[in-house]
Amino acid sequence: QVRLVESGGGSVQSGGSLRLSCAVYGYAYNTYCMGWFRQAPGKEREGVATITSDGSPDYAGSVKGRFTISRDNGETMLYLQMNSLNAEDTAMYYCAQGRSGRCGWGRWDFAAWGQGTQVTVSS
Repeated sequence: QVRLVESGGGSVQSGGSLRLSCAVYGYAYNTYCMGWFRQAPGKEREGVATITSDGSPDYAGSVKGRFTISRDNGETMLYLQMNSLNAEDTAMYYCAQGRSGRCGWGRWDFAAWGQGTQVTVSS
């Protein structure tokens, strides 16, 4: 059974950086799309970044140029480097496993989720 465990969240001032990590257990990690989503209080969960099984990244417009998604297939880890953070980035961040090697952006495109890690950016 697949298990995803996020870490690296915390509190940071506007303009700062954080690096989120996701440890993946229990399946053929390198054959699936992986993604990061976030959910702020009172808002829908939204896609932040995705990466295909062969390493092609894609980003939501709001984070493009500031966030970088990467994966280490050997260590079954997923990362999200977040720079130039602002208050609008405050949310619970979730790691997710896709249903195939290609990526979609809807929640239904992802089959398993971590428990989330909180990111809080103060201005």
